[in-house]
Amino acid sequence: MEALVITWRELLVVVIAVLAIYVAEVLLLLRWSGRRVNPWARTASSSEGQALNALSLEIGELRSQVVRLQSELDRLKSATPPAVSPYNHAIQMARQGLSASEVSSRCGISRGEAELIVALYRKLRI
Repeated sequence: MEALVITWRELLVVVIAVLAIYVAEVLLLLRWSGRRVNPWARTASSSEGQALNALSLEIGELRSQVVRLQSELDRLKSATPPAVSPYNHAIQMARQGLSASEVSSRCGISRGEAELIVALYRKLRI
């Protein structure tokens, strides 16, 4: 009578085949039952489920608030053009070469501010 010898490689192949058949059977059973089950998700107790539901509701409310605030921000950006500062206007005038007294009178800033802006931003004259 011949001795039956099973090597570790043959045993490993058999175990893998059995596991593959078992996993396929479970997946088919879940598919036929129509339920979607995450096998890695742990089951939550009722208090954890309630906490998760409360957090989901709060996240939904926060998302709606963000959407509302974003639309309001977009509306405000389109409604009001950016205001030109008198100092920006004074810088432009100083770069054009106007004197401090002219910058001061046209922009409505003090003479000292106008002199500082003209000193900092005047064009170099050669």
